[in-house]
Amino acid sequence: MSLPCVRDFSEEKFLQTILYPAKTAVNQFVAMQNFMGSFAKYTNELMVPYLISTHYFNAAEQKNLSSETPMDSMASYMELLEFNADISARSLNASLKALGDYTRRELPGAVEAVVHTLFNTEGKEKIDGFLNRQAKTMDVINNIYPNAINDIEPEYGFHFERGISPKIAETDRFIVYQVAPVAKGAVTDNSFKPILIIPPYVLGANILGFLPNEQKSYAHCFANQGIPTYIRISKDISQTPALQTMTGENDTLDTKYFCEIIKARHGKSVTLNGYCQGGFNAVCNVLSGELDGVVDALLTCVAPIDGTRSKGLADFLKKLPRRFNNLMYGSKMLPNGNKVADGKLMGWVYKLRSIENESPLVAFLRDMKMLEPKKNGDPVKINKTAAALNYWLSNERTDLPLGITNMSFASFNTPITEDGTLPITLFGRKLNFKRIKEKKMPWLICYGEQDDLVEKACALAPLDYIDVETSSFPKGHVAIATSWSSPKSECALHTRFGEKKYRGPVRFQMDLDEQLNSREG
Repeated sequence: MSLPCVRDFSEEKFLQTILYPAKTAVNQFVAMQNFMGSFAKYTNELMVPYLISTHYFNAAEQKNLSSETPMDSMASYMELLEFNADISARSLNASLKALGDYTRRELPGAVEAVVHTLFNTEGKEKIDGFLNRQAKTMDVINNIYPNAINDIEPEYGFHFERGISPKIAETDRFIVYQVAPVAKGAVTDNSFKPILIIPPYVLGANILGFLPNEQKSYAHCFANQGIPTYIRISKDISQTPALQTMTGENDTLDTKYFCEIIKARHGKSVTLNGYCQGGFNAVCNVLSGELDGVVDALLTCVAPIDGTRSKGLADFLKKLPRRFNNLMYGSKMLPNGNKVADGKLMGWVYKLRSIENESPLVAFLRDMKMLEPKKNGDPVKINKTAAALNYWLSNERTDLPLGITNMSFASFNTPITEDGTLPITLFGRKLNFKRIKEKKMPWLICYGEQDDLVEKACALAPLDYIDVETSSFPKGHVAIATSWSSPKSECALHTRFGEKKYRGPVRFQMDLDEQLNSREG
């Protein structure tokens, strides 16, 4: 006769009883590995630039120590210690707050899972389910998410190497391509007024060609409307000595050369359109007078026209001891002896400025929340926009010519004068906003209401000196190039939007062409 306990205890229950705890333990071991690996990545994003900065700091201080008195050096170091302590305290407070928020969010679920396990509550999440859900999150953040970011590369950006967008002109420093439309049925109208886009140096050009096939690309917004759209692309600075030693004058003359070619192709003067730092350089180019006759309209998007009005970066630089507020602490020597500004270090400075949001633990827990599986256990779908944004943040930092960096550095340390004169000169000439007014040049300034990189006041500085049309976009610094570049968005760039009927940059260009044609007619 068989024993009841043996008859009732099925093989399935036996395996579940014996193996399930072991499986959960293995899952947690793998989860811990994923946690350590992924958190190390977040930490490295902050610490690697820090280690690079210490190398530059030591090299710079070897020169400074011989020219400064010991007392002055000691005073500067004490100020620097106070500055570093402030950043560390802000980082620690933000990390503790983020950890507290995470604990308050997850602890009730953990307690419930323990209770349901002890009382074997049917249909409720038990401790093994809770732990396995955490393990899935760790797998997503350490493996699936990075793979999704890498996999988006073929769809992200311009990919000029494919030959779809033809090369039009070239100098020792830049190449200009014509952006081909990608929308179904869109064809370039060569009689239309052309536009030349100047991307930012640090952030790279590909953010302006974000996801063309998803109808999320700033440059393609123009091209898809039939507008002859050109974009200036910097050559590889590590392989281009002419770019490494470039000055603001070189930047202006190269832009003039490109605009002359574009005007000859279409018979109409060019609209110069700069994004972020490219916008500041475009304004300087126009104010120099060198573009007279080839550029008759100006368009800037989230451009830092007066950096001293930036509550974030300008205030950050003010707190930095004066001795260390110098580009020599962020410059690196190339093998050929030329010096350039380290692009990774520039990005690191922005992280330090916003350390409350960018400290490793804060960023890690924020992404954990975004990527945690749904309550039914299904994994979160990683959309292409999130993947492309992270690909851009991880791969698009480039070094900068010191001559161009000095222009931006001056803008963030010296305000525009009362009469509208910028703190830099080109070709030995002062740059004053009055030239825009004298030339009666249309200028549209687009800015982001929640932009914490180039704040509203920084972008709208010209309004204190001349009348300029503005367009306010919701969200932050890259939303114009991502969210609002979709033709179906509420702030589509080819439309008027909002209660005040702001003009998007593409609508601005379309209206300019219509006005030009009506005058000619």
